[in-house]
Amino acid sequence: MQKSTCLAILALLLTILSAAAQDPGVREYPERSSDVSQQVSQGQAGPTTPVLKSAAVLNSMDVLDDTQAIEPGDVISMRIMEDRREPLQLRVGATGEVNAPHIGLVKAAGRTCRGLAMEVKRRLELNYYNTATVIVAIDLKNQDMNPNARIRTTGYDIDFFTVYGQVLRQGKYELPADEDITISQAILRAGGFAQFANASRVKLVRKTPQGNKTILVDLEQIMRKGNLDIDIYIRNNDVIIVDEKKVNF
Repeated sequence: MQKSTCLAILALLLTILSAAAQDPGVREYPERSSDVSQQVSQGQAGPTTPVLKSAAVLNSMDVLDDTQAIEPGDVISMRIMEDRREPLQLRVGATGEVNAPHIGLVKAAGRTCRGLAMEVKRRLELNYYNTATVIVAIDLKNQDMNPNARIRTTGYDIDFFTVYGQVLRQGKYELPADEDITISQAILRAGGFAQFANASRVKLVRKTPQGNKTILVDLEQIMRKGNLDIDIYIRNNDVIIVDEKKVNF
C-alpha cells in the first residue's frame, strides 16, 4: 500500500512538471540587466530601442568600456557619483565635444568611455572634488539612429562662448539653445572671478558684419549692486575677457 502511494505521488509530480513545460505563460528569465546595459553601452541596440541612461546601472570606473571610440552624433550618459544625481544624457556635437557638469565643454570624440571619464575626473579634481568618480556610457550610436546612412556631423552645430583672463576656469562653454545666458551668468559658469579680476571693466568682444565690436560691462554693478538692466545677453561666438586689476603700491 505504501509503495503504490509513492508511485501515485510521483506520477502526479511528473504530470504537473509536464504541464508547466507546455504552458506558454511559463517563460525563461529575461536577459540580465547587466547584459542589456552592455548592449546599449556598446551601441548594439536597434534603432527602435529606447535610449536608456546606461550610466545609471554602473557604479565603478573599472568596468567602463575602453575599446569603442565615441563619435560625433552619439548619445552618451554621464554620472558624477559624488553629485548624487541622476545621469545626464548628452549628445556629442559636430565639434566632438559635450558639455560636462561643472567643467563645461570637453572633447569626447575619439575617446573611449573610460578615456572620457578619466579626463572629466582629472578636471573635476582640480577644483571640485578631492576624488571624483565619473561614469560614462554610450547609450546610442549615431548610426543606430539612422542605420542606412553614414554618420553626418554637419548640420549639428553647437553655439558657444569663450571666457579668458581672470576667472577660475578659462575656456569654451556651450550656449544652450533653450536658455538665454547673460554675461554675469557666463562668468559664474567659468567659476567666477579670480582674486585680482577687474570686475568693473569686463570686455565682451562680438563679431558683427562691420567687424569685431568690444563692449565694456561693469559686472560690479550687476553682481554686487543688482543693476540687472546692464546684464546683456551672450550670443554665439562671443568672447569675454576679464583683465587684471592695476594695483598701485
